[in-house]
Amino acid sequence: MKPIALVIEDDEDLATIFTEATEAAGYQVEAIPSGDLALRRLEEVTPYLIVLDLHLPVVTGPQILKFIRANDRLKDAQVIIASADDRLAEYHRDKATMVMLKPISFVQLRDLTQRLRPADSPPA
Repeated sequence: MKPIALVIEDDEDLATIFTEATEAAGYQVEAIPSGDLALRRLEEVTPYLIVLDLHLPVVTGPQILKFIRANDRLKDAQVIIASADDRLAEYHRDKATMVMLKPISFVQLRDLTQRLRPADSPPA
């Protein structure tokens, strides 16, 4: 079974690129366009990987990151912050697995998420 990944990104074009790149790396991916929907989904699933934008409608990325790290079921999730806001991303670096500054290419995200995949997951 493929590991679960959530792409939490409100920009539709970026969400498509991030979803396709993460799928190409061997994940079962779901794109979520807003922070409130992300929090609801995080109540239901335990993703292995989360690609998280920091500037989201309704609930912000930092609020979601705080929720993830405070939740015993989610605290070990691999979180990639994907943001154009270098200062905010740097401020939250210690709570994330990695920070990537936009623009992020398909190949960059595919290769990175492939390296983060669990060792026991099926090949991409």
